[in-house]
Amino acid sequence: MPRPIPIKSLNHLALAVRDARVACGFYRDVLGFREVERPPFNFPGAWLVGYGIQIHILETEHLGDYGNNPNSRANHYAFAVDDNSDLVDILNEHGIEYIQRVNAGNVHQTFFQDPDGHTIEVAVYPPDPPFVD
Repeated sequence: MPRPIPIKSLNHLALAVRDARVACGFYRDVLGFREVERPPFNFPGAWLVGYGIQIHILETEHLGDYGNNPNSRANHYAFAVDDNSDLVDILNEHGIEYIQRVNAGNVHQTFFQDPDGHTIEVAVYPPDPPFVD
């Protein structure tokens, strides 16, 4: 029987939005999240933290269906693990296709989809970045 991935926690929610400033204002001003530093990505967005949750705001012109391709700039959820050395073996045991990349913050990410096409990210993450004030 294939092994399950040993998930430690949910790391962040990523939300694809049309206007990062508007979305950031809503989550900050209405829901009380605080903005934290974000790696130097080549697209607009913001990272917010509150209540033990990170929200990554990702501005894009292309909201919608990405087919069978996991897309890190689409809505996705990310699970933190303490060790990702067996991750590829586990995904292969389940017959799950995946893509891997290293982001601008030097985090080694693995992306795959659930049966309904929702993108899932798994990685070992650093602690929350400092607040932006």
